[in-house]
Amino acid sequence: MTEERTVDSKPRKNFHDVPLLVTVTKVREECYRGYKVGDTFIFDDFTKTPAGFCQGAATVLFPCLYALTFGAEFQFEDNPRSIHTFCPDGGKVEFLTQVMTKSGEIEMGVKREHHGPSPKKMIISVEEVTGHCSYEYKVGDEIEVIGLKTPEGFCGAAYNAIFPVLFALNMGAKFNFSEDVNCNSRVTCPDGAKLRFKVRRVVEP
Repeated sequence: MTEERTVDSKPRKNFHDVPLLVTVTKVREECYRGYKVGDTFIFDDFTKTPAGFCQGAATVLFPCLYALTFGAEFQFEDNPRSIHTFCPDGGKVEFLTQVMTKSGEIEMGVKREHHGPSPKKMIISVEEVTGHCSYEYKVGDEIEVIGLKTPEGFCGAAYNAIFPVLFALNMGAKFNFSEDVNCNSRVTCPDGAKLRFKVRRVVEP
């Protein structure tokens, strides 16, 4: 039986030290993969999907795995260091993702007063351009995002790469590998790595 340990969440500098436990908590109808309530899967870190794990489920889980790795908290959950996510194929399966300690315990976040969504202001800026961009983005371009609202007219391929970072920052993640923990400047366009973006959470004074 997995034990629980309450901690005041602090993102670790090395994400390879953050294993995640994914548990099937509900099955609404038959799953193609045959998942059953109680099935568990260990992600050694957010980059390592267990062998044979459903790719559809892994796609929607990824932003959650990423956010939890860098210290995000979901105060609407009983344990803020966890999140429930449904399968994208008709919501057949519900998964619970939890952070594990190195010793295999479940990391329990600290519950704080919660009054519903608190969308953060974030800025996507173009930091580097090394080739032709069909959307004609240029160094210095900035796009403002509030919470999880999609920016109108933004390149879908680039947004797909950027979304996990936006999701994590909106949920309080901090990037300890960056000089500014409220910022990730490594997000790269998937089309030939022609653009590099910086995504920054605006911290109110």
